[in-house]
Amino acid sequence: MTRRSGVRDVIAYNWPQYAAGLVAAGVCAALAGRLPYPLRTMARAGSAAAVGLLTSATVASWLVYDRSELYDYDWLDTLLPQPPSEHLVVGTGLDEASAPLAARWPASRQITVDLYDPAVMTGGSVRRARRRVPPPPHALPGRPDALPVPRSGVDAVFLIFAAHELRQVKDRERLFEECARVLRHGGRLVLVEHLRDGPNTAVFGPGAWHFLPRAEWLRLAAHAGLLPAAEHRIARLVTALAFTRGPA
Repeated sequence: MTRRSGVRDVIAYNWPQYAAGLVAAGVCAALAGRLPYPLRTMARAGSAAAVGLLTSATVASWLVYDRSELYDYDWLDTLLPQPPSEHLVVGTGLDEASAPLAARWPASRQITVDLYDPAVMTGGSVRRARRRVPPPPHALPGRPDALPVPRSGVDAVFLIFAAHELRQVKDRERLFEECARVLRHGGRLVLVEHLRDGPNTAVFGPGAWHFLPRAEWLRLAAHAGLLPAAEHRIARLVTALAFTRGPA
């Protein structure tokens, strides 16, 4: 069976944020009755906002990870002109893509690279996710500036909920440069991410700042010499972008 995260896993990976939100809501509610009128209204509003944000984030996660088309990968048909003969899956701590992609294209040679570095990726949610879902045994270690793949070695590269974990701009730039290097002419980089945009901010609140804006992904692709080729929106909250490598 293919391991896939659902809303329960999202809560497990991010339980400190949920706990902090519930504590904040409880404290505001408890203090409301003891405060003078203006502050009482603000405390009650703060409590309602905290509960509302937790609820909207949970519902959004359920819609994306439990109810949407995300994990059937049929949407890849709109991004790739044909199945790849060789493809690369890059992970940064939680790899749930390599197994379903291998099953989707059994004749395609797959390379899986794990970029996880606990000294760099210090987020608690990544550590907890990695403990629950260890990398596949065949995954090769790599760095953003050194993917263990020869030049022009694959037809497709997949960065599925991975690249945003590289919080340093230079690391993201080097990774995109490496993706361009290993792609064959006409090959495609498929990037899947939440974006820091209106819909994600509306449901995730401040948590959306962990995501990156569309402009940054487009800039990274252009920096590496990759051209936008296709796009697909999943559950209105996840964006899949395909970039192609043009002539050398």
